[in-house]
Parts: sequence; C-alpha cells; structure tokens
Amino acid sequence: MEFTSVSVHGTKQIATDFLSHISKLHRETATVVGLYGNLGSGKTTFVQFVAEILGVKEQVTSPTFLIVKSYKLKVKSFKSLIHIDAYRLKSGEELQKLGFGELLHDSHSLIFVEWADQISDILPANHIKLRFEFVNETTRRIFSD
Repeated sequence: MEFTSVSVHGTKQIATDFLSHISKLHRETATVVGLYGNLGSGKTTFVQFVAEILGVKEQVTSPTFLIVKSYKLKVKSFKSLIHIDAYRLKSGEELQKLGFGELLHDSHSLIFVEWADQISDILPANHIKLRFEFVNETTRRIFSD
C-alpha cells in the first residue's frame, strides 16, 4: 500500500483507511505498528489522527521524554492506544526494561512505535511497517512494505 498526502486532511483520510484495515485483523497479541521516517516526515501527525479517530480527547504529542504514553479507548476493536517514541533509546533492551514485553500480550492494544528502527531488535516479526517520507512542505508519502 502506498499513499501520497498533499494536505492535513489527506493524512487524516489515510489514517482513517489504515484503521479500517487493521481493525479487521485478528491477532493473538497486540497490534504493533512501526513508524519509520526522518524528523518531520509525519509520524506524530499520523498518530495524532489515529488517536482522534479512536476518540482520544486529550492532546497527543510525541512522548519523547516519557518514551511510552497510553490512552484508554472505548471502541470495539481496541481498548488502548500505546504511543512509543524510541528516538532517545539506544536499543530494544531499554524499552524491555519499561515493560514492552507485557504490552505485547494484550490483543486489545494498538501500539505505535515512532523511530521503530531504534528498537527493531525487539519488535515482533509480524509488526506492520509504515514508512513516512517528506516530499515537500505540504506533501508526505506513506507506504508499507
């Protein structure tokens, strides 16, 4: 799948379509989405739209210093949205110490990992990979492997 967004509205539509697709997947563990891309490529904006669509009322920002932020959801497909920012981590072992392994056991959790390449050593082999590319000030390319 590959999308090009030329506006904020376009990115929100891509997030809506993506959620529709993954909510139909049956998983025995958490749904993990690795977000790959440079600074300013749209990773956080995408998670903000996903959170909004799922009914999160509070402001969603990248948890750069907290590393992990969790939001309770009241939707059928997921009970919690977990937002991880691995930018400051040097390895997956650091995230493991924060309880990442336990988060994976809940099949009702949707986990987004920004800077997933920083902790690729502990991500499930079947995690969904979304790549974000900055094209210009208004355009982003979003694609999966």
